[in-house]
Amino acid sequence: MKGTMKRYFGMNLLAVTAIVWGVYLSCSKITADTPRVLVYDSSTLMESKERLEAGDQQLMTALDSLKQRADLALQQGPWSVMDKPFTPPSGDKHDYMSVGPYWWPDPETEDGLPYIRKDGLVNPERYEYDSQPMKKMRNSVQTLSLAYYFTGHEPYAAHAAKLLRVWFLDEETHMNPNLNFAQAIPGRTKGRGIGIIDTHGYVFICESVELLQLSKHWTNKDNAAMQKWFDQYLQWLLTSEHGKYEASKENNHGTFYDLLTSRLAFFVDKRELAEDILSQVPEKRIAVQIEPDGRQPSELSRTRSFAYSSWNLLGFFRLALLAEHVGLDLWHFSTKDGRSIRSALEFLLPYALQEKEWPYQMIHGWENNLDRLYIMLRIAAQKYDKPEYEKMIEKLPIDCSQTYDLALLYPGKEIK
Repeated sequence: MKGTMKRYFGMNLLAVTAIVWGVYLSCSKITADTPRVLVYDSSTLMESKERLEAGDQQLMTALDSLKQRADLALQQGPWSVMDKPFTPPSGDKHDYMSVGPYWWPDPETEDGLPYIRKDGLVNPERYEYDSQPMKKMRNSVQTLSLAYYFTGHEPYAAHAAKLLRVWFLDEETHMNPNLNFAQAIPGRTKGRGIGIIDTHGYVFICESVELLQLSKHWTNKDNAAMQKWFDQYLQWLLTSEHGKYEASKENNHGTFYDLLTSRLAFFVDKRELAEDILSQVPEKRIAVQIEPDGRQPSELSRTRSFAYSSWNLLGFFRLALLAEHVGLDLWHFSTKDGRSIRSALEFLLPYALQEKEWPYQMIHGWENNLDRLYIMLRIAAQKYDKPEYEKMIEKLPIDCSQTYDLALLYPGKEIK
């Protein structure tokens, strides 16, 4: 495989960058003001910070929104897997537990068992388990860490650190590093491999921890403990039957499995593992999941087909961002018949811009998905050196210019 990848990528400037980055990642703790992030872009974060210091009004509005969210997050949590009213089959409440979101009681049976699938319709029972508290923790940590980075306000970092310790590290409240009982289906199974996608957001926990390393409230001891936890979880992902099953999936589950495992590998300083995972993405994921015309058949078969298509493509974009750090250029990979990240983006654009009517099933959720196109168009404008993508952002039927996480992480040109 590595010989094949050399034909695609070769030794180039990205490889040199990767070597330098590897040395940078070997540091045990950041001592400068440069954030050590991989999915976020360090230079963009620093540019946004400089523009804020210079009084950029557009970004100041976004920062105000961020601070409001962060101030609210200061009043919330902490959350723990110990809070759920259920005990997993293991008998250990430290084990994460969730139920499949699209599975419902069978009205034809007296006890509702076994549950039946209603794709795209979330059973509210899901909110009674660990998935919602984990999502709240993740979102709060993201918000607080970004607010800390842009403002230097230490209480934001302190509370984010507390949320992380309670969820991952503290003896009485921690989550065990496995997902043996994720996305269970009552009457069918106690847990499934596809439940691993519940933790896709741990990619951004890694990003948040990197930002928090700039604070006195996240110590070397905290960082070592978090690395140990994620290393144990990574080993579970790679060796468990659930993990192996998820790795075999040829849809968004496979994409996000690669994204999660490669980001965790970076976090625990297993660079060669990250490179190995990322080097297989072109043939194992892109060539298999994307058609020559850009369609993603596995995602189009869903009842929320545009949502799944855009989400999976954003996963590919983030894999490409990670791949840059090991000298791999996924942006320009293409099979001979045209299967590529870019062709998948081009396929979605006419529908996102409302130039064509979406011909596939989409039972709800349009309003929650176009922000993904904002992100991808802004990144694509740079990666493909195509200003036309930037202009398309203005044609999207949403305004993301003042949405704090989008505006600060993916800023447009400064308005003079």
